[in-house]
Amino acid sequence: MRQTTVSENEISALTGKILPPDKQAMEASRRHWNSLAKPLGSLGRLEQAVTQIAGIQRTAGVCIDRKALVVMCADNGVVEEGISQSGQDVTAVVAENFLDEKSCVSIMCRKSGADIFPVDIGMAADTPRVEKRKIAYATNNMACGPAMTRQQAADAVLTGMHKAQELWSAGYQILATGEMGIGNTATSSAMAAVFLNVPVEEVTGRGAGLSSEGLVRKIRVIRQAIQVNRPDPADPLDVLAKVGGLDIAGLTGVFLGGACCGLPVVIDGIISSVAALTAVRMAPACASYMLASHVSKEPAAQLLLSALNKEAFLTCDMYLGEGSGAVALFPLLDLAVEVYGRMSSFGEAGIRPYERLV
Repeated sequence: MRQTTVSENEISALTGKILPPDKQAMEASRRHWNSLAKPLGSLGRLEQAVTQIAGIQRTAGVCIDRKALVVMCADNGVVEEGISQSGQDVTAVVAENFLDEKSCVSIMCRKSGADIFPVDIGMAADTPRVEKRKIAYATNNMACGPAMTRQQAADAVLTGMHKAQELWSAGYQILATGEMGIGNTATSSAMAAVFLNVPVEEVTGRGAGLSSEGLVRKIRVIRQAIQVNRPDPADPLDVLAKVGGLDIAGLTGVFLGGACCGLPVVIDGIISSVAALTAVRMAPACASYMLASHVSKEPAAQLLLSALNKEAFLTCDMYLGEGSGAVALFPLLDLAVEVYGRMSSFGEAGIRPYERLV
């Protein structure tokens, strides 16, 4: 019988305390929506999102003024196999750019009123300003053996949980998830293939722009990694350790930690979706705390959302990652919450209430 690590035991103890969203708060939210002077349910899934957040925050007085994007940054040893256009040096450069508002997602954060928190959980290089919570200097090449040890995977998950808890303690009310790491579309595709039990080619895309020849090589390398490591799809931590990445592990922890604290957490693209699915496989109760932002252009996107039983709000053919799709959802949620909090009721507007007709 396999012995669990100290980190695994702590993860289990924390996730065992996840509560379901508060039904009374959700019902109060629905009643409030139905009292507003507009056709019933006419804002569709925006109304549902606010009601979901009401259940998560355990109050009908929904507030998401304090927003944060957590970007887990890590490198992946599998880049040795030539499955990416860029080298590992790019990860550290972009991670630093997040702090100077030079990157796409940091500009989006500024415009949407979100704070950005890049975290070095496994970059191959050290940087002077990025928050350092490094588990390892990159993972090993998964094509040759496990990407990391089970202990490292559990430690990285716990690191993400602690980060979510710290942001909750600092007063943040909603989190978005992002990542930065050259080679992480290969690791996420490998995990997706294992979890979904589908052929590698069905969940593998060109990433940051591989040629057709490069895509064939990438599929071959991912298939080799799965054959070499034989990850157990019934054991999420085993899949994560053998063919995953430290960024995915950290994001898994953010999803779990958000659920533990009562924070809604927004899913980004396929890498974030793989982390979300890993979190749900580890603690199914955390699914109620997630919102899906967009349908990535990557092949695995809709398959992962279906496995999570989530429907995304946006379809923009985005595949940048870094949390860009998750942050793009923030303005839409802000509009919904503003209407929810400020619109006149039927009584205030002097309008006869609508009735729900069958």
